[in-house]
Parts: sequence; structure tokens; C-alpha cells
Amino acid sequence: MFRRAFWFTTGAAAGVWATNKVHRKLRKLQPDSLAAQAADKAVETGHRLRQFALDVRTGMADREEQLHEALGIGETGEARELPAPRRAVLEPQYRTTRTTGHTGLTGPTGKEDH
Repeated sequence: MFRRAFWFTTGAAAGVWATNKVHRKLRKLQPDSLAAQAADKAVETGHRLRQFALDVRTGMADREEQLHEALGIGETGEARELPAPRRAVLEPQYRTTRTTGHTGLTGPTGKEDH
């Protein structure tokens, strides 16, 4: 008799638990609940975007300060002499070619006929 009462009580408790869980899920799927969830997500996304924009602004200000220090620009807008370039690599834009009957500049490929 005790076993039957135990299993009956266990089954009833499991049924109540499952019923409550199903009802909660159904309430979440109602149109009002879905609209509220969408609004909450939109607000959360807005907060995240605002925080991202603030982080970008902070990063931009930090980088601008670094560039000002590197270029020697003070707060008053006075500019010192820029540092010398580290290396300058200059390649001619056009090549000179020697062909029979024609010497001169050609384009980057060397095959221009005009």
C-alpha cells in the first residue's frame, strides 16, 4: 500500500510540474509576450550599440592622442617639424623600352602601341 501511495504521489507531482512547464511555454508564445520579448531585445541591442559607439569614440580619441604625440602637435595646434621619413621607395611609373624603330616611354605593361 505504501508503494502505491508513493508512486501515485510521484506521478501526480510529475504531472503538475509538466503541466506548469507547458503552460509557461504557451504563455511565452502568446502575441503579447512575443512583442514584449522583441521590445526587450531591441532595447538590449540599442544599449549594446551605444556602448560600442562609446568604445569606438574612446579608441579614436586615444589613437588621435597617439598620432598627435608622434607628429609633435601640441594642444595649441602648433606643429613642430615632422620626423624624417624612414625609407622612401620610389619606382618609376613607366618603363623605357627599346624597340626597333621606337624608343620612348610606354605604359606599365610595355605593350601599348599608341
